[in-house]
Amino acid sequence: MSVAIVDLAYGNIGSIEIALKRLGAETLRTADPSAIRAAERVVLPGVGAAGYAMGRIDALGLRDTLTTLEQPLLGICLGMQLLFEESEEDNAACLGLIPGTVQRFRLEGRVQGDGSRYKVPQMGWNRVRQEFAHPLWAGIPDESWFYFVHSFHAAPSEARHSAGTTEYGDRFTSAVARDNIFATQFHPEKSADLGLALYRNFLHWMP
Repeated sequence: MSVAIVDLAYGNIGSIEIALKRLGAETLRTADPSAIRAAERVVLPGVGAAGYAMGRIDALGLRDTLTTLEQPLLGICLGMQLLFEESEEDNAACLGLIPGTVQRFRLEGRVQGDGSRYKVPQMGWNRVRQEFAHPLWAGIPDESWFYFVHSFHAAPSEARHSAGTTEYGDRFTSAVARDNIFATQFHPEKSADLGLALYRNFLHWMP
């Protein structure tokens, strides 16, 4: 199984590549549109700011490529946020593949059950509630723990695209699905065996 990991020349995508290779995938880090289109699977990772990432996508001529893919596409963290229409981060116009926006956590002054204040970014392990059955959830128990690092979260316009939700001050969308797209706010490659299970499901997914 060939997997193109979209390389925008920022962030650490090595851990994603290692996870996929452990599962037997042939990976290619690339920003070449033809190589991305030729791959059987595409991963859009991301660590950083939405405005800079979209600037890189446009500078590399990848907007049309990413918005017209027919093979399975997996977005991770910022890569999930870039799938939406716009982000409050840098007031960035994004790819528009999922209707909705990306918003900053508004948790100033709020306290958790133990009396501590909510911190932004959310950093650490949290539960994901599966909002509906999906092939990428196969073998993964509902309310499983995954690893998060983020200050912004997605707000889909239509609930039917929200495949997973997580509680952090308020309940927010932590996974989305639409047609050949699945994306997670959490990092599967940092989420131990269940993260690997999600990647394995992605490699076998036939939408």
